[in-house]
Parts: sequence; structure tokens; C-alpha cells
Amino acid sequence: MSAEIRALPGRPLLAVEDLRVVIPSRRGEIKAVDGVSFGVQPGEVVGIVGESGSGKSMMALSILGLIPKPGRVAQGRIALNGRDLVGLSEREMRQVRGNDIGMIFQDPSASLNPVLRIGRQVGETIEAHHRVTAAQSWRRSVEMLNGVRIPDPEARAQDYPHQYSGGMRQRVMIAMGMANAPKLLIADEPTTALDVTVQAQIMDLLGRMNRETGTAILLISHNIALVSRFCARVLVMYAGRIVETGATEDVFAEPSHPYTKALLTAVPRIDKRVEEGLATIAGRPPDLAQLPEGCAFAPRCQVPIGICATKRPPAFAIGPERFARCWLNGEAPENHQ
Repeated sequence: MSAEIRALPGRPLLAVEDLRVVIPSRRGEIKAVDGVSFGVQPGEVVGIVGESGSGKSMMALSILGLIPKPGRVAQGRIALNGRDLVGLSEREMRQVRGNDIGMIFQDPSASLNPVLRIGRQVGETIEAHHRVTAAQSWRRSVEMLNGVRIPDPEARAQDYPHQYSGGMRQRVMIAMGMANAPKLLIADEPTTALDVTVQAQIMDLLGRMNRETGTAILLISHNIALVSRFCARVLVMYAGRIVETGATEDVFAEPSHPYTKALLTAVPRIDKRVEEGLATIAGRPPDLAQLPEGCAFAPRCQVPIGICATKRPPAFAIGPERFARCWLNGEAPENHQ
């Protein structure tokens, strides 16, 4: 699968509108997600990139209704096929999770039960949403393990998680996430801690399942190269906000936000000499409980202008379906230059 996949016309499968997620703390309210809006079309593959703490994973947890307490959705809407998920009861959300929305977490070792056989764990995902017999559940589990290329799935379904390699455990997580043929699959750092060969296998597997089932994928990753290869569209997050979005090939070829440019510059390149060292982004991300009045990236930006310190930039349109929150992409008031 490559970036030739494009958004399909019509109503989006997932629509996030002006979402704000806050977490009370002694320092004040942490604005984990701060006014985010985006959509995912049926069958589309969308990537979310950004540094740790930028709000990527909190966004995923918000969609799934799994925000850690005492965090809460303070504002906004999350609609799946037009149905607003915000405000649903836990019972109603349990029907959505695993059935309409699948999830692959970044650490399969922490997500799998060490004392249950693999086949049983996949089967529990199926039984939670369908009335099936134990035999039917087991057969479906074996089918799913076979679908994610687990060798000898009938026998390996009897094994425990510790008998699987890291890559195979991640395949099991994909099998669990896809067991009920969800409309949307959220993959949060699905290749973390895997070697590059296994990373490629996992992403090829996700690409194949996207093509064969039409399941839309929201891929959360810090791996720029991986997102570049597999996602049609990308959202760049910083300090809980989307600072740039557009077709992946366009954003990565000609980034418009200084943060996006800095992320791309920081990607290691094999054509650079070792003594040149790795490029880094100066400074550190802001405290989400005490965000500055202006652009949150301004203290780390290489090209700030006066208005950056006092006023947040809006989302400037810089092309078809492409936006960037940077004053350099729009007309700032003259008295703030």
C-alpha cells in the first residue's frame, strides 16, 4: 500500500469537530487536545505524527472513550457514521469498541493476558459482540490468526503470549483488532520496539487488510518514513493541536509549518556523515497546563515574527485540503510584524 490511496467522497466515516480534552492537575487544567478537527473517509489511511506529548495517543483514547480519569471531553464532537460518541454510556461505548472501532496498542506484551491461550483471547473479542458457541469462536480465532500469517495457526492458538515473538504478538493484536471487521482501525505506534524487517511485515499486513476489507486506518506514529510510505494524508500535531495537514506527499515534500520542517530535518539520513551529528529541535514542548498566549511553537521556532508571541495563528488554507497554523502562511496585522 502506498500514498496513492485518497479520501473518498461523501460523509466521513469519522468526524472530529473542535475537540478539547482537559485533565485537571495541581498546575491547572492540562489541555491534552486543544480544538482539533479532522475527518477520516471510509477506506482511507491517515497518519498522525508529532513528538511525545503532542496529543496523538490522547486523541486516540478520546475516540475510543478511554480518557484516563479525571480527564474529560470539555468540548467538541466525535461522530462515527454520523453518530456522536461523546456522552455515550460505558455500556454503549463497549459495543462500539472492538466492533465498529478496532484498536492496536503499541505494547502487545502489556495488552495480552499472560495466563490465557492466544486463541481464547482472540475469541473473547468475538464473543463480546456476537452470540457464538465456543466452537464457533475458536474456529474464527484460528481463521484470524491464519489471516495475520501466524504459521500453523491451529496449534499456535493453543500457545500463551510468552511463546510468541514480539512481531507475532503484534500480529495477534491485529487479529484481535480486526476480528469483528471494524469500520475503523486505530493503530497507536504498532511497530514500536520491533526491528525494521518486522516493522515492514506488520505494515504490509495492515496495508493488505485495508485493501481487502476496506477498513479505514488511523495510524499514530513518530516514524516519519513509515507514515510517508503508508498514509494518504497526514496530521501533524504539536501541543494538542493540529498545526499542519494535507496529502502526505505534499506535506513532506514542501512542509509549510516550521514544526513540520523541524521534524523532517530531525529524521536520520543515511547520506549524512557521522561527524555531522543528528539534527534536533531546540528547546522542549510547552507545559500543556500553561500554554503561551501566542503560537505554542514560537519559543522553539527558527523564524518567529512579532505576532507569534501574542496571538494564536488560525488554520490558513495553503492548497486543496491543506492547512497550516502559522502566521507565515497568512497575512499578519502590520502592527504585529
